[in-house]
Amino acid sequence: MTDNPFQCRCILCHEYGDRYEADQVDLTIIENVQQHGWHVVMVPEDEIGPGFAYTIGLSHTHGAPELAMFGLDVHAMHHILNSLGERAAAGAVLVDGQKHSDVVDGRQVALRRVDLRWYRTFFGRAIGFYRRPPFPVLQVAWPDVNDRLHWEEQAEERHRESQPQLWLAPSEHPAGIWTTEL
Repeated sequence: MTDNPFQCRCILCHEYGDRYEADQVDLTIIENVQQHGWHVVMVPEDEIGPGFAYTIGLSHTHGAPELAMFGLDVHAMHHILNSLGERAAAGAVLVDGQKHSDVVDGRQVALRRVDLRWYRTFFGRAIGFYRRPPFPVLQVAWPDVNDRLHWEEQAEERHRESQPQLWLAPSEHPAGIWTTEL
């Protein structure tokens, strides 16, 4: 068990009597969390929408929020999420509104708290691991070539649409590719 601020109900800390139902992905997640402290789920771009990636286990192992990233190559996002995960593992406190430099090509990323109403849309494997929210998730927002974040008015339209705004309630989110599954 960790110093986690909530009572851990994850699959590692509590036997629910259904581990025999775990598929190979679930078993890999469990193994990676046990060995490395977290796992990164990579969802590649497809005909439905852009790719995204998120961590599972940072909250369990380090008491840090899980991290999610959208709109870049999944391997690049995997690397970035691992870099931020290593910072959390080393004791860095990751919170809403922070900016971290030297994460994406020497530029900073911004962290934003994800609204719980998005969890079922994007974080199904994490829900399976933790068994239910609440586990905190921060969206890692990356800048455009002019260091503008996607919610800033000066950002190009293409960049504004490259990532969701998961700190907004789904009903407040601008219609687009990120809301088609709602």
